[in-house]
Amino acid sequence: MLEELRITGLGVIEDATLPLGDGLTVITGETGAGKTMVVTSLGLLFGGRADAGRVRADLGRAVVEGRLRLTGASGKAVQARVAEAGAEPDEDDSLLLSRTVTSEGRSRANVGGRSVPVSVLGEIGEQVVAVHGQSDQLRLLRPAEQRAALDRFAGPAHESLLERFQQLYARWRQVEDDLADRRRNARERNQEADLLRLGLDEITRVDPQPGEDEALREEAQRLEHAEGLRTAAQVAHQAIAGGPDATDDVPDAVSLLGVARNTLEAQAGVDRRLEELAGRLIEAATLVTDVAGELSSYLDALDADPARLQAVYERRAALKSLTRKYAEDVEGVIAWADRARARLAELDTSDELLDELDRERQRLAGEVAELAAVLSAARREAATRFSEQVTTELAGLAMPHARVEVVVAAKPAGRSEPTLTVAGAETGVGSDGADEVELRLLAHPGAPALPLQRGASGGELSRVMLAIEVVFAGVGGPPTLVFDEVDAGVGGRAAVEIGRRLARLARGHQVLVVTHLPQVAAFADRHLVVAKDTGGAVTTSGVRVVEDTERARELARMLAGLPDSDLGIAHAEELLAVAAREKRA
Repeated sequence: MLEELRITGLGVIEDATLPLGDGLTVITGETGAGKTMVVTSLGLLFGGRADAGRVRADLGRAVVEGRLRLTGASGKAVQARVAEAGAEPDEDDSLLLSRTVTSEGRSRANVGGRSVPVSVLGEIGEQVVAVHGQSDQLRLLRPAEQRAALDRFAGPAHESLLERFQQLYARWRQVEDDLADRRRNARERNQEADLLRLGLDEITRVDPQPGEDEALREEAQRLEHAEGLRTAAQVAHQAIAGGPDATDDVPDAVSLLGVARNTLEAQAGVDRRLEELAGRLIEAATLVTDVAGELSSYLDALDADPARLQAVYERRAALKSLTRKYAEDVEGVIAWADRARARLAELDTSDELLDELDRERQRLAGEVAELAAVLSAARREAATRFSEQVTTELAGLAMPHARVEVVVAAKPAGRSEPTLTVAGAETGVGSDGADEVELRLLAHPGAPALPLQRGASGGELSRVMLAIEVVFAGVGGPPTLVFDEVDAGVGGRAAVEIGRRLARLARGHQVLVVTHLPQVAAFADRHLVVAKDTGGAVTTSGVRVVEDTERARELARMLAGLPDSDLGIAHAEELLAVAAREKRA
């Protein structure tokens, strides 16, 4: 639930705070006062596109901040996403979100005090809020949106079925495209495969090993300088450990260390410090002895064989030939060979492989057709329930004789999408199934069932949209619902019924409504007014909560444009009393 919304520097709003809560909150105000900026700010807060043109020039940046109370399943989902982003809610399970947009178009997002990508705000918004405006009504007129609406209504099991179908469909199309490409480009594929085989044959003959070029370089260097290395090792070994040519006049290092240790140990009883130093000389003698042993092993292993040096030169030349053609080093040559083998498998156009792919294509096509039939049956069952529930809601919205039908029909074959036999009929099949979904309205008895875009007036479309949202709310969805003037084109009794339905919807959801209808505003649990101030050099707007007499004056303004009219206020008070009785009932 959204507890508070603060808007700074957005459109005509210089700085305004909206206290929000449970139930139905309505936002009213004169035309141009900035009511739409409230919905715009919600869009920004939950990851919508930033428009620098809406930033107030005198402030240079717009900031929208919101505080969410995390409860229920949506709250747990938000907490998990926030944790992934490295942020965390406050101790009272509230979460502060903010979005900043500069006049240059730069945008920043913060969650729980931590900077995050704007996409994180969008993911949070999907869990907690759904915004419905007149643009959403227009979107609902598109067949793809109507099919998506029916799929959402059908529930999680249906959505899981749709996801399985989409995965299977994608695999089928992948095999279909692969097979067609292999057949269509067989000559080019064979030419590329021949070149890859030539390269692989050359690399296989040389058989390079990881790190071999560096090891050969070091070995060649040792063989080229074998005599110098041998002399150096022999002189060092004789100096450390002596040898057959050693004399008493030139003692070795091990002997000298022994003399020094014995001398110190003789006086160790007098001064314990000398005992410590004698011990360290023992360690030094051990280390020097180890070095002498390693030098001896080095001399034994040192090879000055000219034949071996020639073999190393030839091997390095073979590796150099590969690195000139295929990569910068031996590791790169080995990686090229691995990629070439994988590419050869992709280029295979043998009759055996083509037959195998064709069998796989036919098998997948059969499974796609079967699952498409199951999906169609599930949609038809959901369409019946959806039609009945929306029609019931319309009866309560002053359209007692209207009926909404949801028609699920097979896609015609022969269009851009592939064709399969689904439930015994040739049908076009796409990634969303084999169905076309259309919402139709029977406005009154005897009227033809027409598509929404042809059969519904502006006011009727608003009520159909609200009826659909009420039905959606009954099967889950975000806890916060925002309606931006979805009551446009409605008046009289229908307006009262819309207010009643929104109030009923607010029993289980947080509902925010931007409205120009007093009949709707009268049902609010909290009434916010956006007021415009033109007294200064720059027009600004603020938001305030109205209650009691002030609320009646605002309804009177909405009714007749005269907030101080005694008759208007009396009418407003009567409207509030009727709404209160309806809500109690």
